[in-house]
Amino acid sequence: MRKKLFSLAIPALFVAAVAVSCKKDKPVTSESNEVATTKDGNQYTLDTLNSKVEWKGYKVFKSESTSHFGTIKFESGDVTVKDGKLESGKFVADMASLTSVDLKDDAEQLGKLNGHLKSGDFFEVEKFPTASFEITKVTPSTEGDYNTLLDGNLTIKGISKPVQFKANVSVKDGEVSVATEPKDIKREEFGVKFQAPAENGVIKDEVTLQISVKALEKK
Repeated sequence: MRKKLFSLAIPALFVAAVAVSCKKDKPVTSESNEVATTKDGNQYTLDTLNSKVEWKGYKVFKSESTSHFGTIKFESGDVTVKDGKLESGKFVADMASLTSVDLKDDAEQLGKLNGHLKSGDFFEVEKFPTASFEITKVTPSTEGDYNTLLDGNLTIKGISKPVQFKANVSVKDGEVSVATEPKDIKREEFGVKFQAPAENGVIKDEVTLQISVKALEKK
């Protein structure tokens, strides 16, 4: 439901997952997984028009919970396939493309929220213009609704953290598709600590990210 606009933090990602791999600054801190994958195999390029990070943030106001949700576009990425299976990949998101979908019909409120999320209170997009998720390990899974476990490094605002996504991965006819589960991350672990005055509601630390990517084999 829509109450008055509130500011929140997403993803990405991811942005996916997104992580933030800043073009201007090296990571401030790192708790990254060691990369166990390689680029030994067939190379695929991310289809940026058909790939995105979906995000959702939450606020509690009195006894009610509200949310905003939206997307972040990818600017680049690559995938390696070895013996017909996903071997590795890295996806870089354009943080300037971050936008709220639920406010798309309210231009004024959309502009306010998007502007705040990109400001120094949240993602500092001018300083940290990109986000990335790098796969460090791929493990087949036969449990539940997902066929793969993806371990990787998520970096936001120069801070890297290990994250594991359950995902459905498909490699077929020169195309790789990866669709992750919705995954909660804690925004404060990535330096996104803004909190509005209590009377305006409490912005939750948890932000939900879901990564959906397609990659096409290089000819």
